[in-house]
Amino acid sequence: MKTRENQLKYTEGALVVFIWLVLLITPILFREDNNNPMWRSVVNQLEILVPLSILFLINRFVLVSKFLFKGKIKMYVVSLLGIILFLTIGSYVYDTNNMKPPPPKKINVENKLQPPPVPPAGRDEHRPPQPGKRQPRPVPPFANFLIFSFLVVGFDTGLRSGMRWIEVENEKVKLEKENVSNQLALLKTQVSPHFFMNTLNNIHSLVDTNTEEAKEAIIKLSKMMRYLLYETEAEQTTLKKEVEFLESYINLMKLRFSEKVRITLTLPGTIPDAAIPPFLFTSFIENAFKHGISYKNDSFITIDLIPGKEKLLFTIKNSKTEKSQINEFSGIGIENTRKRLALLYGNNYHLDIIDNDELFTVNLTVPL
Repeated sequence: MKTRENQLKYTEGALVVFIWLVLLITPILFREDNNNPMWRSVVNQLEILVPLSILFLINRFVLVSKFLFKGKIKMYVVSLLGIILFLTIGSYVYDTNNMKPPPPKKINVENKLQPPPVPPAGRDEHRPPQPGKRQPRPVPPFANFLIFSFLVVGFDTGLRSGMRWIEVENEKVKLEKENVSNQLALLKTQVSPHFFMNTLNNIHSLVDTNTEEAKEAIIKLSKMMRYLLYETEAEQTTLKKEVEFLESYINLMKLRFSEKVRITLTLPGTIPDAAIPPFLFTSFIENAFKHGISYKNDSFITIDLIPGKEKLLFTIKNSKTEKSQINEFSGIGIENTRKRLALLYGNNYHLDIIDNDELFTVNLTVPL
């Protein structure tokens, strides 16, 4: 971000220097009066550029910053017009005091006594002489200053406003990125306690019924905690590690349920070397176990993970118990996942949730 800000400052400075060089050099190179020496043309141009530079500096560092950027537009316009009027009057007084009358034209007496030249043959001698063309009156220096004042002020104010707008937009982008990072961290802290609360409840139910399975569950839980603490510090993890985490979680959940609950996990034979955000699917799996499992009737959960070349499809289906049919399906994890997907992928993902009387289906497609 600092490099981009420096580039903007260098660009702004280069544009200002270029415009002032054009104002200084162009009138000198394209001057009409070639009788005056070059230094005189430079002096004449400086007589306009010096007050222009004063106006430029006051506008850039005082008027624009103190009035325009703070919303005091009327104060800015009045102050600017007052300074331009003051400098224009000063330029007019300076030009009036330093204006010298042109030297008198010398008359050659000998040429005056000679008869007028005879027109060449074939020309109409009786045609009246053509009057000489009137030379255009030069623009007074104070008028030049007035015109250049509005041009310079317009250029400088437009440039400053444009750069200011770019700075504000860059600052917005920076704040949005920081906001995304903060929200992702918050969502992660919300998902993790929810997950471990359910997992610890599962282990607690095994302690009195099957000690060996409880020990095995504790070992798997420790592996998952290690994954959480050390493998997900970054915003991305590998798809392979995420799949291993899901397998451990589902195997841990299987220990709690009887054969009446059919839990099917279908994974690809070869897992591509791709990066995804951690715990992207955990909320959907948690909610499937919460709302799709029945201790009285047959129930099922089916999970499919299908990676493609550019997309990853995750599908989970679960039966609905009487409790889930009565209560509206809404979990903290699901809402967090929705927010997280929007922050991570913007519009470049697809989430389809189908809820009917007997089946709940989630189809999620994310880019790889």
